[in-house]
Amino acid sequence: MGMADGFVRRHVAGLAAVLGVASIAVVVAAVRGVIPAGVLPQAPAWFIGAIPPLNAVISAAAIGTILAGWRWIRRGDVAKHRAAMATTTLLFVAFLGLYLYRLVVHGTTAFPTTGAVYTFVYLPVLIIHMGLAIACIPLVYYVLLLAGTRPVSEIYDSNHARVGRVAASLWLVSFALGIVVYLMLYVLY
Repeated sequence: MGMADGFVRRHVAGLAAVLGVASIAVVVAAVRGVIPAGVLPQAPAWFIGAIPPLNAVISAAAIGTILAGWRWIRRGDVAKHRAAMATTTLLFVAFLGLYLYRLVVHGTTAFPTTGAVYTFVYLPVLIIHMGLAIACIPLVYYVLLLAGTRPVSEIYDSNHARVGRVAASLWLVSFALGIVVYLMLYVLY
């Protein structure tokens, strides 16, 4: 184990917090328009238009990998659990990268109505989706750092399982609500 590995191992919670805050800061900067569109390569309009349905598919796949990861760890198959959760993380990174790219170069998509559906259904679903997505970021960093800095035998004595259950639950609900947001914004209305 090198010095960097030892440092990460000793400071998992602090590093997860720093990485979480930094990641959330990037998201907030994109949402607030701080990141100029000119710093990113310009994709064709068909690609920009394909991002929302692609992200819905990514979300559905992530729900599947989270559920598979839970199933495999309950069966004691650590290797398959690790693969499923690594895949979920990659799917989340792909989702977030595509979402932020579209947000920076295209902007937000306004909900087409301002009535009761917007106020009492769409907006609460969107707020809960975004809140859970933000809340799970430092938790995911935490469980990934725990898993990446310890042998499997030590992970069972750590907070990995307890925090992982919370992170996975938040992820599941956030991904599911993200699909609802997509359906409301691009399909139903």
